[in-house]
Amino acid sequence: MTVAEKTCVKRTTPELYAWDREQMPSGGFLCGVDEAGRGPLAGDVYAAAAILDPAKPMIEGLNDSKKLSEKKREALFDVVRDSCLAYCVATATVAEIETYNILGATMLAMQRAVAGLSQTPALVLIDGNRLPKLEFPAQTVVKGDAASAAIAAASILAKVSRDRAMRELDKQYPVYGFAKHKGYGTKAHCAAILQYGVCPAHRPSFLRKLRHEDN
Repeated sequence: MTVAEKTCVKRTTPELYAWDREQMPSGGFLCGVDEAGRGPLAGDVYAAAAILDPAKPMIEGLNDSKKLSEKKREALFDVVRDSCLAYCVATATVAEIETYNILGATMLAMQRAVAGLSQTPALVLIDGNRLPKLEFPAQTVVKGDAASAAIAAASILAKVSRDRAMRELDKQYPVYGFAKHKGYGTKAHCAAILQYGVCPAHRPSFLRKLRHEDN
C-alpha cells in the first residue's frame, strides 16, 4: 500500500479532471472516496467510492458537494452515477459509531464503499488526512473534494444518499426536523431533543454535552 498525503487548492471543474489525469495510474482506474455525516447528532455516517469513466464527458458543475446547493447536488446525483465506471455507497450505523467512535466508523464505511466496487482501482484517493485499511494502493488528499473530480463525485454520492436517508428518517420521527437539518446540532434540533428526548437514530456519545447542559 502506498500512503502519501497531498494538499490542494480550490480548482474549477476542468482543473479537477486535469488533476485526476495527473494522478491516474498507467493502465489503471482512479477511485475517489469521500464521507458524509461525521458531525451530526443523529443518523448513520455515509461513504462513497467513485471511479469516473474516462470515456464519458466531463460532468458540468462538478465540485465539492459542500459548495453546491441541495438542489444542485440532487440534479447532479444521477449524472454522476451515469458517469461512473463503478461506484458504491456504504454506511456505518449509529451502533457502529458508538462502538468504534466516529473516526473508526467513518473508516469502516469507506472500506465498505471501496470493497463494493465492481471494478478494481489501481489507486484510491481518500478525502482528508486519515487512511482506512484497504487492499489497494491509496493516499490521502487534504480537501480532496475541491481538488479531484473522482473525490468530488464521491462527495455528491455520499451527501445526497445521506440526505435522502435523513428525509426518510424524518417520516418516522417528524418532531425532530431531520429533513431540514439532516441531524446536525441546530438550535431547533437541540430544542426538540430536550423537549421530546432521543430516538433510536440519535448518537448517544454526541449528546453528552447537550444532556450535561440540560442538567
